[in-house]
Amino acid sequence: MTSDPEDLRELYAQRFHDEGRQRLDVWEVLCSRFFQRWVPTDATVLDVAAGHCEFINSIRAGRRIAVDLNPDVAVKAAPGVEALVTRSDELDGIEDGSVDRVFISNFFEHVPREVILSTLTAVRRVLTADGRLLVLQPNVRYCARDYWMFLDHITPIDDRALVEAFHATGFDVELNIPRFLPYTTKSRLPSGPGLVRLYLKVPLVWKVLGAQAFMVVRPR
Repeated sequence: MTSDPEDLRELYAQRFHDEGRQRLDVWEVLCSRFFQRWVPTDATVLDVAAGHCEFINSIRAGRRIAVDLNPDVAVKAAPGVEALVTRSDELDGIEDGSVDRVFISNFFEHVPREVILSTLTAVRRVLTADGRLLVLQPNVRYCARDYWMFLDHITPIDDRALVEAFHATGFDVELNIPRFLPYTTKSRLPSGPGLVRLYLKVPLVWKVLGAQAFMVVRPR
């Protein structure tokens, strides 16, 4: 995947230009009805590879930080969200042990395996001793047919490989849901907020439509 900030800006502007409002509506529901249960409202939360900041703009927290290599992160971040342009495996400007929750979504498929490991090492550095890392990740076990539909997907990974990566970098797995959300917002995820709320209430449906894993891990 390219690491040039301007290339990233152009790529994602083209990919998501017609999805903005729909994606925001979906993320507002996902945060309020699901992810918020793992995020105390007074926590310091870091969104790594924040992209268009849908998660960090929607989650309630005492301090919110968005990190991305794409300089557009500063434009997409809502008022009150700190935006930092830095590598995921450096996290420049973030102090050791200063973050209560880290969120990473749809990122590891874009980078080589060594960057996955170095990113997890950086995350462990900034997490508090009782912090948590939340990961939402396309699970190649359940979306292999469409996994390569995006040009910048370079690393196939599933929840089992992530468990190994977590253990190798000093994390223990607290929760592993191998099938949670559908693969993309262009797939079979209900598009209206009401339908998304209904989807979240019926875990049996996740086992049919889900192609992304959701995992919660803690520093060992």
